[in-house]
Amino acid sequence: MQFFTFMAAFFLLRQLRKSILNTPLAEKWASPLNIASWVTLGLIMFVTSTFKDTVSDLIGFLYLGGILVAAYRHEDFTPTRPLQQVFYPFLFVVGLLSLMQLFARTYYDEWEDYYSMATLAAFIYIFAAWGTYNKGQKEIEKERQKRLQEEEQKKMISIRKSELEILVASRTAELTIQKEELQQTVRELQSTQAQLIQQEKLASLGELTAGIAHEIQNPLNFVNNFSEVSIELLDELKEGPLKHLPAEEQDYAAEILGDLTQNLEKITYHGKRADSIVKGMLMHSRASTGQKEPTDLNALADEYLRLSYHGLRAKDKTFNASLKTEFDTGIEKVTVIPQDIGRVFLNMFNNAFYSVAQKKKNLNGTFEPTVQVITRRQEDTVEIIVRDNGLGVPQQVMDKIYQPFFTTKPTGEGTGLGLSLSYDIITKGHGGELKVNSEEGQYAEFIIHLPLKNS
Repeated sequence: MQFFTFMAAFFLLRQLRKSILNTPLAEKWASPLNIASWVTLGLIMFVTSTFKDTVSDLIGFLYLGGILVAAYRHEDFTPTRPLQQVFYPFLFVVGLLSLMQLFARTYYDEWEDYYSMATLAAFIYIFAAWGTYNKGQKEIEKERQKRLQEEEQKKMISIRKSELEILVASRTAELTIQKEELQQTVRELQSTQAQLIQQEKLASLGELTAGIAHEIQNPLNFVNNFSEVSIELLDELKEGPLKHLPAEEQDYAAEILGDLTQNLEKITYHGKRADSIVKGMLMHSRASTGQKEPTDLNALADEYLRLSYHGLRAKDKTFNASLKTEFDTGIEKVTVIPQDIGRVFLNMFNNAFYSVAQKKKNLNGTFEPTVQVITRRQEDTVEIIVRDNGLGVPQQVMDKIYQPFFTTKPTGEGTGLGLSLSYDIITKGHGGELKVNSEEGQYAEFIIHLPLKNS
């Protein structure tokens, strides 16, 4: 544990030094911080070879804590407090374990392996949180530069517009038509510029979301993996040492192990739930790199309809639904990204089957769940309709269903990213249209329009 403590102190000193470089404080603090960081590496070898583990752990805790206190109290390092806060959880864990070594050694020795894992997890958290902090600082600087560029662009456009208006005002009546055309061109340029700015902001937000999700993924994997391993260890404990306890103690021990198993199962469940949200965030922020190719939409819709249905059946053997398809065989292949359109179909069908399944439970099985898929060729588009006779969409939330993270499903059963992602794929990725018609308690109908000529 002392190795991690001194390494954390070394990393803190290096980051404090980095934060004051290229500032007026560099001349005052750069050299002392550099010396202190290398002295810290020397202390690792000296303390660990000279003192016992308990003493060296306490020295490491006091050393790291002293650096943090000094940095917090000195006004020169006030701007670095968000960075300092990254080390607080690790300092707390190290301090707690040092006290346990001093005053509860027997209890510490009994759970030493778990405490070592806790120290490692807190040390890893430093780098994960620092990465998030560092990326956030970069994004803030990038956004500031972008705002400056946008303001400069707006000034240039404003100047150019004024010049055009003066020129048009000096023209005679014969140039009135040209004047109107130029004004229309200016309006279109302004509209295009606004769209580009909005797209750049959305792209930046997507990058930030993806960065945060990646940082969360690693510690989340630790939670999921260790909880599952712990359940297996408890099962081995039940089958092994537990049976050797006296009969009067076995029931009590079994009760405690049962409670621990139940707690770990809940940790696993919510960890996997968080993992699905993180993956949804990554999927939602990811720009598609797929290639468009001629695709048979009828076959694609039928394939994902069966996939969704059998996927739900695998989870609930009692579920049954009537599948109805009306495919227009006159539709030629449409140029789309099949993987992305497949994701849209799968999300639509999953929502439809979920809705009819919930309605069947509410009515105690007194109605027949039905999911219908219709394709039609229109003048210059293909229309795909996904209709179900389930719960429908409440009218008061109709305007929110395409918002990221908004869901009408109970907590734990939906991420609120499916419809948002589907809307982006259809409208932005393929130049199409996605609409919904619904009557609460009766039906929901999602209508997709894709252009036949989709370059």
